[in-house]
Amino acid sequence: MSQSFDVIVIGAGPGGYVAAIRAAQLGFNTACIDEFKNKEGKASLGGTCLNVGCIPSKALLESSENVERVEHKFASHGITVEGMKFDVGTMLARKEGIVSKLTQGIGYLFKKNKVASLHGHGKILGRNGDKWQVEVTDGDKVEVVETTHIILATGSTPRQLPQAPVDNVLVLDNEGALSIPAVPKRLGVIGAGVIGLEMGSVWKRLGSEVTILEGAPGFLLAADEAIAKEAHKIFTKDLGLIIKTSLKIGNITKGENDVTVEYTDAEGNAFTEVFDKLIVSIGRLPNTWNLAAESVGLPLDERGYVIVDGDCRTSLPNLWAVGDVVRGPMLAHKASEEGVAVAERIAGQHPHIDFNNVPWVIYTSPEMAWVGKTEQALKAEGVEYKKGQFPFGPNGRALGLGETAGFVKMLACAKTDRILGVHIIGPFASELITEAVVAMEFNASAEDIARIVHAHPSLAEAMHEAALGCDKRGLHS
Repeated sequence: MSQSFDVIVIGAGPGGYVAAIRAAQLGFNTACIDEFKNKEGKASLGGTCLNVGCIPSKALLESSENVERVEHKFASHGITVEGMKFDVGTMLARKEGIVSKLTQGIGYLFKKNKVASLHGHGKILGRNGDKWQVEVTDGDKVEVVETTHIILATGSTPRQLPQAPVDNVLVLDNEGALSIPAVPKRLGVIGAGVIGLEMGSVWKRLGSEVTILEGAPGFLLAADEAIAKEAHKIFTKDLGLIIKTSLKIGNITKGENDVTVEYTDAEGNAFTEVFDKLIVSIGRLPNTWNLAAESVGLPLDERGYVIVDGDCRTSLPNLWAVGDVVRGPMLAHKASEEGVAVAERIAGQHPHIDFNNVPWVIYTSPEMAWVGKTEQALKAEGVEYKKGQFPFGPNGRALGLGETAGFVKMLACAKTDRILGVHIIGPFASELITEAVVAMEFNASAEDIARIVHAHPSLAEAMHEAALGCDKRGLHS
């Protein structure tokens, strides 16, 4: 007889493994199916995020920023380093050690919460009475298990350029960009989004000449215009990235040891560039391939996303979907919260997620983070607003850190003073943004933040000053 469960989660990324743990905590007999294998061919939980995405990229960013500190920043502290060397292999090994620790930690959490971990490709076969049948294929081993509820959390895969299939030797996706064995002299990046900027920053600090080619008519169009403008200035003038926008990518030709990219700009001028490595980071696609038999009728939209309602429920009985395979931002923390919410809904609870208050972060240096509406969105919607903005330049903690670039910008309703959006570029923006998320979740006003005592000296004082600025009563500006 096949194994039978109350809940089966397909996918062990941030949405899937968290959903499985929460379902088990709520008393459900739960299994999680995942097919990811590491470079050694061993099963590795955590999905793209932990294995070849969020976590390893942050490890490499930190390594590269340490190199930059030694080369350019320590001298101002009176610290002189002679004969500084770095070893890319050691950096990569450190990265892999962090990944291994976290992925093994998920295995421990599964055992602790009594979640059955099934390795292989999960495919929904159909229903047998009130139970779903799910096929688990691992090489030659095929097993069919059954369950009352299914949570799809299969994540996403990198979008590829048809003229440049990824081989992770010369043409790289996010996985290849995290494993370049030596610093390439000339690095090309197609796509100026999160992955392109983060990976471009890493290899630029380590010595590459980095050129980023973007098809969109501007830079970081999803961000607030003020943030994007400041980021472009810092990345090009201070870091030395070459960023070109409004491009149309043409032929891409692989040589024996290089890649040639042809492109035209908005005026139709043609260019050709040769790179030692080319990173393709043009977005991601929902991973719904071979996820269900055709007879199941898995509801997908024209872009391949699983169609769900506001509660992540599909039109099929007891079939749910979360994370990158459904509408909304492709963010690990969004997937995790959806996974928790679905497990609780299966248990009859009524959790709530406000997608307007999901924070965005880009872990460059300086970091960028935001939540809520941008200023250009408020203008387009005709919303009356007021704003406060405060730079990190005069902030005592930022000066002590030697990280004074950037600012905090707060947008509030002109009538009610309710906070509508907060946008940060600067040190530890990823941590600072949480104050804004909490405030907005509780419908706080700019005055609420202005009346709260912020520790001195701290970076959070910039948030305090931005809130004061909404009422034109900044104390240090």
